[in-house]
Order: sequence, then C-alpha cells, then structure tokens
Amino acid sequence: MMVVVWRCVLVMLVVMCACLCGYTEAVGGAKSRQRPQRRPPKEPKVEPVDQLIPTQNINIPQMTGKWYLLNVASKCPHLIKHGTQVEPTTMTLSQSSTPDKTLSVSTKTRHNHQCWEILQVYYLTPTSGRLILNGTQPGRNTEISIKETDYTTYAIIYYRKYGKVTMKLYSRVTDDLSEPLLTKFEEQAEKQGLGLAYHFPFPTYSHCGDTDQDHIINCVPTC
Repeated sequence: MMVVVWRCVLVMLVVMCACLCGYTEAVGGAKSRQRPQRRPPKEPKVEPVDQLIPTQNINIPQMTGKWYLLNVASKCPHLIKHGTQVEPTTMTLSQSSTPDKTLSVSTKTRHNHQCWEILQVYYLTPTSGRLILNGTQPGRNTEISIKETDYTTYAIIYYRKYGKVTMKLYSRVTDDLSEPLLTKFEEQAEKQGLGLAYHFPFPTYSHCGDTDQDHIINCVPTC
C-alpha cells in the first residue's frame, strides 16, 4: 500500500515540476520579447514652390514700352524643329486706360520675308507681376509671370501652358546683355529642366518697323 502511495506522490511531483518549468519558460519568453518599435513620424508634406512667383513686386507701368527678344528657353516642339530659323522679334507693352486692368501686347516678327504684328491682351491678376492670356477654352489659358526685371535693361518672363514652362529673356536695347545677366537666365532655365540644348537665341538686328494692316492678326501662340 505504501508503495502505491509513494508512486502517486512521485507522479504528482513530476507533474508539478513540469508545470512549473513550462510556466517559467512562458514567463521568460514573454520577458525576452523585443518591444514593438514606434514608427518614425511622417515628414511634413512640403508643397512644391510655384515657379511663376515673381521675385519682386512688379510695377506694370514701368514695364510698358518696347522690348527686344534675345533668348528663349523652351521644349516647344515648334522651336525644337525650327529653332535655327527664328526671326528678330520685338514686344511692345501698353497699359489700358480702361478699368478692366489689361495689358495690350504687340509682337512683331518676320514670316516669309514679311513683317507681321500679333496683337494680344494680357489680363492682370491680384498677384503683382502675374498675368493671364486667355485661350480658346479655360483649360488652354497661358499663365505669365514677369519673374524679374530692372525695367531699363532686361526682363525675364515665364510662360506656363499645359503645365509646361517657357522662359524668355528680353532687353530694352539690341546690344548683347552682360555676361552675368545671361548666366542668371541660364541658371534659372536649368532649374526648370531647360538646359542649353533647349535655348534658342534670337537675332538682334533687322527688326520690323511699321506693319501693313493686312499683316496684323489676333491670335494665341501655340507655345
């Protein structure tokens, strides 16, 4: 009888030891687990800088008068195909005296050995130096930004249509601009992805004078 009792006690001790060992491993396993790592905080969303924001407050009346086009930086298909055939071009700005806040634009250039004048109307916006050239449909408007100018020497103007930017460098005179100004234009163009391969210099001689009425047109350029 005693033998049976001792066997029962022995079995109970084995079972208790096994339970205690299992509990210890479970507790130990729980303690050895690595705590979950916190996810790094999300970086604040940075809105892209609008490249059409002028770098200065633009005085529109001081922009009026004649400007000579010296250089264009653009991926416009027409320029890429015919960039070596560009003609001397001038732009004359005149501010409207009516309360509609518009800027009249006359562009003169040659085509087929004849002088043509293109008449357009730029609408002023609440932002200084930013204008709109209305297209045939609202989605075809051209945004214009007089990026920077000193009014008497040079002006850098950005044009954006369908999300693509074209840059133009104008001068008050036909003489070549100083090297620093040309470098500034090239650096700004490079930031827009417009390297020297997309630069198209315009002739600085033989500009058009008076234009026949038959050669005056109202249109919106493709680029």
